[in-house]
Amino acid sequence: MKYINRTVWVLSLVSLFTDIASEMLYPIMPIYLKSIGFSVVFIGLLEGVAEAIAGLSKGYFGKLSDHTGRRMPFIQWGYGLSALSKPMMGLFIFPVWVFLARTLDRIGKGLRTGARDAMLSEASTPETKAKVFGFHRSMDTLGAVLGPAFALLYLLFYPEDLRTLFFIAFVPGCLAVLCSFLVKDSKHGKSLVKNRPSFLSFGKYWKTSSPEYRKLLIGLLVFTLFNSSDVFLLLKMKESGMDNTKVILVYIFYNLIYAILAFPMGYLADRIGIKKIFLVGLLVFAIVYIGMAINHDPVVFYLLFFFYGAYAAATEGISKAWISNIADPKETATAIGTYTALQSICTLFASFFTGLLWYSLGASFTFAITAVVVVFVIIYLYNCKFNN
Repeated sequence: MKYINRTVWVLSLVSLFTDIASEMLYPIMPIYLKSIGFSVVFIGLLEGVAEAIAGLSKGYFGKLSDHTGRRMPFIQWGYGLSALSKPMMGLFIFPVWVFLARTLDRIGKGLRTGARDAMLSEASTPETKAKVFGFHRSMDTLGAVLGPAFALLYLLFYPEDLRTLFFIAFVPGCLAVLCSFLVKDSKHGKSLVKNRPSFLSFGKYWKTSSPEYRKLLIGLLVFTLFNSSDVFLLLKMKESGMDNTKVILVYIFYNLIYAILAFPMGYLADRIGIKKIFLVGLLVFAIVYIGMAINHDPVVFYLLFFFYGAYAAATEGISKAWISNIADPKETATAIGTYTALQSICTLFASFFTGLLWYSLGASFTFAITAVVVVFVIIYLYNCKFNN
């Protein structure tokens, strides 16, 4: 695997440690929030707003990274803010404080995402990008296996002490920041310190980007509008009668499948085509959501989350590899940042409206609507012609 060089390895390790910290908390987040008085609608709003803030910052900092020709300052500060947010969530339970801590974590993600993905793109070739992004996603998602596994082990001894986990998560978060200093910055162009772009200037990229980029984004964003936070999948299992331990076990199982399949999916995408693998992933997503709409059997949830892991492996990293192949190499961070910015704004509406639909019409109707829309997205992307 000569294409997995030092830069790819270190950035993947940084993501591994960060995901151990974040995913240690993710499966218990809805449980913790409900335990301190948050409603399902408010949880959806919190997740949506946090993701929207992250998205806007991804667009801006991606543009700024291309503008300045720097990558590592954005990566290091981004991982640093995310690490700092972890103990903040455990300090106080006031809604404003919880919102502030969650927002700080998402701003950190916004700071690092475009610059990190641009470095991964620069460390690969068009023929190896899906493999490189797939390897990174595999390492990243391995953290989503180890984090919840540690949380589960901790809760076996201290089942009611959720708050302490927020302080423990600070440790791997700090390790991620330390690892980031093992990578040298890759100045890909002249540093333009004057006339820095405005916060929303990344939006202009839509007008100057290629037709292929715009067609791809339309499909991806329509999908995102109906793809709410995974928190709602965890809540569906909880409402079906599964206890906290089983919910976390299913989530660990999902991430294990995702981690195992991400690199092979990237390898297949480079061999037979990114578009083909991506569309198969969306089809699997639609099948899973139909299953979530009608299922209440705990055993079947494991099967559904096996396929959900396969969907994630076939789409998450591959979509960024697809975008980076379409975009101008000098604007990779801007292209990915613009996509993730618009994606997060769509996630705001998706999570909020999912919470409302769930509250008004129930989980089954909510998941079924999502599955139907995704089928139309598959048809749209299948009929779009791309040069790459």
